[in-house]
Amino acid sequence: MDRKKELQRQYKEMKTEAGVYQIRNTANQKIWVESTPNLRTLNGKLFMLKTGGFPNKALQEDWKQFGEESFVIEILETLKKKEDGYFDLKYELEKLEQKWLDQLQPYGERGYNKPKAER
Repeated sequence: MDRKKELQRQYKEMKTEAGVYQIRNTANQKIWVESTPNLRTLNGKLFMLKTGGFPNKALQEDWKQFGEESFVIEILETLKKKEDGYFDLKYELEKLEQKWLDQLQPYGERGYNKPKAER
C-alpha cells in the first residue's frame, strides 16, 4: 500500500508544461496548430485520431486517407512561466498560440486551422 501512496505523491508533484504543438501531415505538409495547458495530453490527441474522434474533421479525414505513418506531432514551444508575481496561464497560452498561428498560417491549403473569425 505504501508504494501506491508514493506513486500518487510523485504524480501530484510532477510539473506540467504548457505549450503549443503541431500535428503535421508529411504527405501534403498541412498542419494543425493548437495550445494545451499540459503537453502530456498529446497522447490523448493521438488516441482521438486513431479512434476517429478528433474534433477537426478535415484532419481526421486526412488521417484516415493517408494513415498514421504520414503524421508527426511536434512541440513548437513550451510556455515559460513566471516564478513570481501574477501569471495568467490561459492568457499567456492564447498569446503563444496566436504567435505560432500568425507565423505558420495553417489555414486553407496550408493547414487544418480556421481563422478566428470563422470559429
